Amino acid sequence: MVTRSGTTKARGRGFECTACGHVAAKWLGRCPGCGGWGTIEEGLPPAAAVGAPGGAPKPASRPASPVRSITEVGLETVTSRPTGVGELDRVLGGGLVPGAVILLAGEPGVGKSTLLLEVAARRARMGGTVLYVTGEESAGQVRLRAERTGAVAPHLFLSATADLEEIAAHVEAVDPGLLVVDSVQTIGSPEVEGTPGGVSQVRAVTSALVALAKQRDLPVVLIGHVTKDGAVAGPRTLEHLVDVVLGFEGETHSTLRMVRGLKNRFGPSDEVGCFEMFDGGITEVTDPTGLFVGTMTGTVPGQAVTVAMEGRRPLMAEVQGLVSRVGGDAPARRTVSDVESARVLKILAVLQQRCGLSLAQHDVFAATVGGMKLREPAADLAIALAIASSARDSPLPYGTVVLGEVGLTGEVRRVPATDRRLAEAARLGVPKAIVPFGPGTVAPPGMTITEVDDLRGALDAVGLGGGAKRGRTAPGR
Repeated sequence: MVTRSGTTKARGRGFECTACGHVAAKWLGRCPGCGGWGTIEEGLPPAAAVGAPGGAPKPASRPASPVRSITEVGLETVTSRPTGVGELDRVLGGGLVPGAVILLAGEPGVGKSTLLLEVAARRARMGGTVLYVTGEESAGQVRLRAERTGAVAPHLFLSATADLEEIAAHVEAVDPGLLVVDSVQTIGSPEVEGTPGGVSQVRAVTSALVALAKQRDLPVVLIGHVTKDGAVAGPRTLEHLVDVVLGFEGETHSTLRMVRGLKNRFGPSDEVGCFEMFDGGITEVTDPTGLFVGTMTGTVPGQAVTVAMEGRRPLMAEVQGLVSRVGGDAPARRTVSDVESARVLKILAVLQQRCGLSLAQHDVFAATVGGMKLREPAADLAIALAIASSARDSPLPYGTVVLGEVGLTGEVRRVPATDRRLAEAARLGVPKAIVPFGPGTVAPPGMTITEVDDLRGALDAVGLGGGAKRGRTAPGR
């Protein structure tokens, strides 16, 4: 039998998708599993059926471990231990659990290796032994980066290898308390066909490292690559094999970095940790509000401050709007940065239709400060007031935070976790807030809240609507 490349293919061999791991009996141009084009390649032969006739599995001659009641299972071996990096411990749910396998995925150059080298150094300084395996760099290159970032520790061991068997031998010799593999796509096993980074190799290497972690109660951290659309590279089974999946995000023009929990079997999967990247390494940002809020002096039109929820963490964020009249017959532009363009267009339509603010002959720009991405509806009111403030050339009152989702009819709707958002703003000294009408909204101590039911009322409350000030005002208790 001849394949499309003209080579003879042995009978019984299958074809596998390099993107999702889907196995097909013959070559296909498009993968039925993920829909990708040109991702089907010749893979391993189909696995032989295992089990008794009729498909029933064969019983084991002797169980590897006895059956126990769940009340008899101790929790001592699954207690998390701090890494020494508080923001990472927040995302992990307290620290590293013995035997846990963590996958940290992110774009090239975002700082994954720098972060884990810092974690390894801090863990080593706390008295543990750490083995850092690099398949992409030499040991000298890692040492050079460690010197630059101050991550040199005597109990931190380096191994520059891309062979799975060598890694197992090093673990046996060093007996580390933490294993870091940089990266899983570069490690290969001679017992598995294919090149490192392929579907079969990634699956086999990850399975072997997971088995090693469980046998030795050894926490393992794997660095993973991502595809062009931001998904974890390799087969989807990779995310199912590991216990924790973390996403490392950041822009090349910004020092801000975020570790976001995507999957966590030992804690919350919606936590976010904040870091800053410098030439001298990476540092934690325990109170990142200063990165996202420029000034609250209230003297510049086009500024509005809101409180966004990053996972379960409230973060202050500043939204800026700029409205400029179009000259001549040029078409009006709508330019946004780090906010959703469709949401901004909806807000502009509501401002025109419900509030009489026509911007058809004006360029409109909307952006955030510090590179924070606002995707939740709670930022609608801040975007609307920032644009209206620039259009009226009048700033919002000093020290005002605004929350609320704007509907197509102009109503301002309540948003989740309003109390937590207001408490965070009050902690940072914000004296006033504008929120939607709703039962049970209590102003934190030191803050006065004004409740509004529609966008026109919100504009009147900050002096941008031209009408009488509307809404219910309640001082903090």
